[in-house]
Amino acid sequence: MPRRPDHLVVDAGLRGNEAVQAITVLLVDDNLIVREGVRALLKRDPTIDVVGVAGDYDELIAQAMALTPQVLVTDIRMPPKFQNEGIEGAKEVRKRFPGTGVVVLSQYDSPEYAVELLSSGAAGYAYLLKDRVADGDRLAQAIREVATGGSMLDPEIVNSLVTPVRAEGALTNEQEDLLRQVAEGRPVKAIASALHVPPEKVNDQIEDLFLTLAKGASAGQVDALRRLRMLHTAILDREEQGQTLSRLLPGGLADKLRADKGAIDRTERMTVTVLMSDVRGYSGIAEHADPAVLAGQLNAHRRQMNAAILHEGGTVMQYVGDAVMAVFGAPNPQADHATCAVRAAIAMHRLQRKLDDEWAAQGLSAFGLGIGLSTGDVAAAMLGSAERLEYTVVGDTVNLSQRLQDLARPAGTTVASEATVQLCSAEWPWESLGACDVKGREAPVMAYRLSPGQEVDQGSDS
Repeated sequence: MPRRPDHLVVDAGLRGNEAVQAITVLLVDDNLIVREGVRALLKRDPTIDVVGVAGDYDELIAQAMALTPQVLVTDIRMPPKFQNEGIEGAKEVRKRFPGTGVVVLSQYDSPEYAVELLSSGAAGYAYLLKDRVADGDRLAQAIREVATGGSMLDPEIVNSLVTPVRAEGALTNEQEDLLRQVAEGRPVKAIASALHVPPEKVNDQIEDLFLTLAKGASAGQVDALRRLRMLHTAILDREEQGQTLSRLLPGGLADKLRADKGAIDRTERMTVTVLMSDVRGYSGIAEHADPAVLAGQLNAHRRQMNAAILHEGGTVMQYVGDAVMAVFGAPNPQADHATCAVRAAIAMHRLQRKLDDEWAAQGLSAFGLGIGLSTGDVAAAMLGSAERLEYTVVGDTVNLSQRLQDLARPAGTTVASEATVQLCSAEWPWESLGACDVKGREAPVMAYRLSPGQEVDQGSDS
């Protein structure tokens, strides 16, 4: 997975109290008047920061590479061919920087463009009509939605998807509601969660709905129904292929799921190294910090930790407040998982120190890290929740990494299990802590520490 440049990642959270919480946006439109009008509209919102503009496909790609915005707001048709360069450019940016949100602004109310945009999965995409962007905070809402992985279709597009496919009074109120949710691009699991029924039942209801609509449909209705089914198929493909996971997991996972759909709900026994990190004294920092500023610091911190973990082939399992959990050796086996985990821990400390230096110049509190590493067997599975698929690992190895993280003091320290140290292919100056009593274990655990200033990396290519 491509990594965003470190200085941009740091800078995203360090521009002052107001910009700390801002979502960075690249605005693309070949019409200067429209572009500046949208820029002026967004300038009113302190949570959005337009960091750059572009007027054609080549500029779109170049600016996205240089600025790595969180969200791309783009027109559809632009130079050089005035066809669908905006959509193609958006897809290219998403390939290079998975997780980038995309808002497409169009003067065309035909659902065809929206269906094409969502054909590769709806997560992180929005489609709005240009002449409606000034209605309330519709554009700002769409930017916030896609920045967090959501999706949004302009209400007028939803109406144009829904209205032509059925005659007035032909559906029950429940069917009307289901039709609208399908047209909005909502995943089956999300609909099922809202209705408190199994996803399989929702699938059956949608199929029955399509059959009902198809009976006696006119030529125009058949065409509209085709578009609606295309949209629904795109959503199903995204759910089945696990594209929502691509924002957090290594790029090869989506391919793995496509090739082996049985991987979903199948539990595997794997030998891995689990990493747990925590910010020392975070509660005290939070007590005295401005919430908006703290949110920006936390966002910058997470980006840097994410970069360090992904660079070593790890999988970010979850962020809980100031804590980070990652695993090395799953979902794909990794022979040197212990070594990669130690390198990631060293990089996390190094990148956080850079952040702390930047923050010190602004009078902000440092985030001193404690990191725990544990190697052993886990049960790993792709589990389906109401809203999405999640990759999960469970077992004593996970619990032990948490306990070792508690021992990682002072800030800047990494503590590893004996199994982790023994499996490392590189030499680090580990200091034995001897047999340590840890919560939840009857027998003591042998632990080893890398203290601040001793974690010189061995053999890293970074």
